[in-house]
Formats: sequence, structure tokens, C-alpha cells
Amino acid sequence: MSVSARPTRRQVLGTTAATGLALAAGAHGVAAGADLPVLGTYDVVVVGAGAAGMTAALTAATQGLSCVVVEKAPTFGGSAARSGSGIWIPNNSVILAAGVPDTPAKAAAYLAAVVGSDVPAARQQAFLAHGPAMLTQVMAASPLRFRWMEGYSDYYPELPGGLPNGRSIEPAQFDGNLLGAELAHLNPPYLQVPSGMVVFSADYKWLALAAVSVKGAAVATECLARGTQAALLGQTPLTMGQSLAAGLRKGLLDAGVPVWLNTPLTGLYQESGAVTGAVVTQGGTAGLVRARRGVVVGSGGFEHNAAMRAQYQRQPIGTDWTVGAKENTGDGIRAGAAAGGALALMDDAWWGPAIPLPGDPYFCLAERTLPGGLMINAAGRRFVDEAAPYSDVVHVMYDRNPTDPDIPAWLVVDQNYRNRYLFRDVAPTFVLPDAWYASGAVCKAWTWDALAAAVGVPAAALRTTVDRFNSLAATGKDTDFKRGDSAYDHYYTDPSVLPDSCLAPLWLPPYYAFRIVPGDLGTKGGLVTDERARVLRGDGSVISGLYAAGNASAAVMGHSYAGAGSTIGPAMTFGYIAAMDLAGAFPA
Repeated sequence: MSVSARPTRRQVLGTTAATGLALAAGAHGVAAGADLPVLGTYDVVVVGAGAAGMTAALTAATQGLSCVVVEKAPTFGGSAARSGSGIWIPNNSVILAAGVPDTPAKAAAYLAAVVGSDVPAARQQAFLAHGPAMLTQVMAASPLRFRWMEGYSDYYPELPGGLPNGRSIEPAQFDGNLLGAELAHLNPPYLQVPSGMVVFSADYKWLALAAVSVKGAAVATECLARGTQAALLGQTPLTMGQSLAAGLRKGLLDAGVPVWLNTPLTGLYQESGAVTGAVVTQGGTAGLVRARRGVVVGSGGFEHNAAMRAQYQRQPIGTDWTVGAKENTGDGIRAGAAAGGALALMDDAWWGPAIPLPGDPYFCLAERTLPGGLMINAAGRRFVDEAAPYSDVVHVMYDRNPTDPDIPAWLVVDQNYRNRYLFRDVAPTFVLPDAWYASGAVCKAWTWDALAAAVGVPAAALRTTVDRFNSLAATGKDTDFKRGDSAYDHYYTDPSVLPDSCLAPLWLPPYYAFRIVPGDLGTKGGLVTDERARVLRGDGSVISGLYAAGNASAAVMGHSYAGAGSTIGPAMTFGYIAAMDLAGAFPA
């Protein structure tokens, strides 16, 4: 193993703390499975039926290995099923066939520039080298097909190797009827697609503009036409994360791979220092699932574990602001740490500004980018490029908060904005739900002073901020925070607004302020792995038989985010790599 793959002192210290947390939380000791009933013996045991786990299991099956997937939830799909399911994999066959001018050299330069030294070069290269092969295999072993998200820029397109027109793909439409009775076990989406429509992730930017854009109206019509066609054909149309999860599950059904739902992991079983099984619970009874070759942990992050978030992450933090699957409480991470695995990136997450609406938080994408809105902090001042990559915005919120409070922040818009653009699922000009106001997620007022009083910021500061922003919008140049300077900033904007589609003045009362907190798609810290997805101890040695992928592992993206799908693309790729290594098919 290269020296660069060894965990840092910070990772080793994190491991010590995590091991104590694992034991305190009740994770079984490494020998706890010795006297338990054996529920089955397989070549590979996969923990988690999300994108990482199902890709690992599908790969293992294609390599002739027997495999079982154990899943804590009563559903399959995890956070991936809830997502928009962008997938970032440079140089894959889908984007190359679409004419995207990607090359291995461009991708390597870009990823290195984005990630820096946070992640060993060998892991970065493994992701880039094996991602395309993973996607090709998934398409060969399942009904899944994919489409390029044309125009969805890499998040830092100005960096060497960045592509302003993007590398991200998403699943094509999938007929849920292919799953038969198993469709009932698919984890529901984070947001429901409008009734009667078939909507892809790439459509949402235009649906937000349907009231003011000819293309937006055309896309809305196309979405409705797709829905009508699917209904006439008797299909159950699925897109985005629903399509991805259903397609992978169909591949597992065809390959004869069992998926045990309602089967949480409680520990890893080791013999002579090697992981040889998983301790699980079924029907309230503990049992051991033996693994001849190894265990792949793909059980997601710890976003719904309040104790872990409090231990590792900055305040204020909680479990109410995440949109990750509710079962993601770090079980696999804790079990891996108890088995000796090192941890890294535990302080970080796949952040994004969120509005804490009643019921579920709303991960705010287009709304904070569209012209005619700005974000303010507790002092009533702007503090960030509102259109920047969502993870960056929250990093700024946390970095500044101790000295210049930015949590919560407020997204401020006017009635002109509300007359033009969709907000979450509320159409332009439509009244926002009373429950949003009652919860404190949104405030409304007819004057700037009244709005300032409602959200608790200095009135004079808010007036000054709006006046300054309006003057910048008139020139089309944000010299304060450079909003609009990056091609990425323009993805969710209104092309009809000039001179810059990112910027428009706020002038028409009433005015609105939406509460913004640091939300996330899931945590990104976890077990340290090498380029073969093998879990490492604090001294850099390999734990034989133990692999990790997805949000149960420390992200190959480090503290950054290369483009839409930087969660799912690597999750699937390292799930594939783990299975290939277990099959003895990983190139030396």
C-alpha cells in the first residue's frame, strides 16, 4: 500500500472515539456472532439496499458469486430512491455517445483540482478508471438506461478540466410494473412528481420557469405528454431515484439475489482478524450471516443519529434538517469502527441550504438562484454568492457563524419573484400554505422594515442591503460576491432576465423571507477505504474481508463536490470495485 493511502492522525483519533461510541450504542463485539444461529452462508454479504449496496450485489452476481443483501428498512433504495439521482461519472459511454468532449486527462485534472490532497490520488484514479465500466455493466445486467443532463454544469467549470455543459447523467424512464409485487417495497421519493406527469431531474429547471418561458411551457407540456403516453400503455412510470433503485432491484431479481428487508446490522463477525460475517436481527432475533469472501458495508451515513452528529459536526446541527433516508443512523460505520476501521470526514456532509418546512425540510436549489432573491444573515447583510454550489453555501454558513451569525439565514424575495417562478411545488401567484407561516419557515410583510422586524434583523441594514443588491442587479455585475461569474451559477436562472440571468432587483411588495438552515442529502464521513474499497485500520493496514462504499465510507470527493451526482456516482463505482475485488477480478 502506498504511504499516501495511510490514515492521518486525525482519522486515527476519530477511530478511537467512534469505537467507543459503537460499543456504547450497543454494537455487538467482534465475537458476538459465534453462538448465534446461522441464517445463511454466501460468498458476499452486502449491508444496505441503496445505490452502493445494490450495485455491489449486482456486480458480485455477474461475477458468479453468491450474494445476499441485508437492509434495515422495510423498503429498498435508501437515500438514492429519494433523490433526483444525478450521477457524476466522467468518460462514461452515455456522455461520450452524446458528444460530450470529455477525456481521461480532463477528468483527472478536474477531480484533482476539486478534491486536492484530502483524498489519495490512487482512490481518485480508481473512481475515474472504473466508473465507466461500472455503468456499462449495470446497463448489461439490468433494464436501466441513462440520459445526459445536458447543460448541468460541473460545479467548478472554470477549473482545469471542468465542463460548463456538464458530465452528469440520470436514469431514463423505467416501468415499475417490471418489479411486480416488489414495487410496493420501493422507498418513496423525497418529492412526489406532479400527478399525470413524467419528470426528469433535468426538467425541473424549466418547470420553475413555465410561467415566463416558452421553453419552460414546452417542457411542462412534454412532461404531461410522457405521463399520458405511459397511462395509455398501462405503465407505472418511474424517473430519477425511483428509476435507479427500481432498475437495480430488477437486476437483482433477475440474478436471483435475495434482499432481506427489515434486517438491521448490529455488528460484524471476525475470525482470526478477518471479517467473515454480519450479525443481523430478523423478527427481533439475532442471527449470523456468514460470508466466505467478505462483507460490503453500503448502509449509508449517520445523518439521523443525533449523538454522532453532536460528536463529530459543528453546531447548530440536528437530524431534522436532512433529507437522507430516516434509517441512516450510522450502523455500518459504527460496526466497522468496532472492527478496527479508521474514520475520516466525519465533520462533513453533502450540505445544502434547506427550508425547515413542516414535515420535511426542503432542499433549496433553484429558488435561491433565480433572479430577484438574495440571502441575508442575522445582521441583515448578504454574506455569500447565493447561486454557488449548495455545499459551498453551507460551508460558508458554518465558517462565518461563530463571529457573524449566519444560521439561520433568510432567503428574501419579492412579489415579482413569486409572480414568475415555481417555489417548491407552489405555482406562481398562488398563496403559500398557511402551515409554512405558522411554522416560522416563512414570513411576509408589505414593507422592508416590517419584514426586518418579523425575522429579527436590523431594518436599516436590510434596506441598505436591498438597495445595494438592486444597484448591482441593474448593472448585471455582482462585485460583492461574484454571483453570476461562474457558468454553474446560471443553471437555475431565467434567461429572459438581462443583463445577467442571475440578478434582478426586488421592488414589488409584499416581500417574503424564507428561513434557511444547513440541510444535507446525507453525511459524507465514514470508514477509510483504499482504491479497492477495502476498509483500513488506523495504521493503514487492511481489514481482511471488510469493504465499504457510499456514505458509509469517507467520500472520494473529500470536502468538495465535483458535480451533480458526486454522491451516487462514486457510491455505485466503489460498490462495483468492492465486488470485483472480492471476485478476484480487480486489476493488480
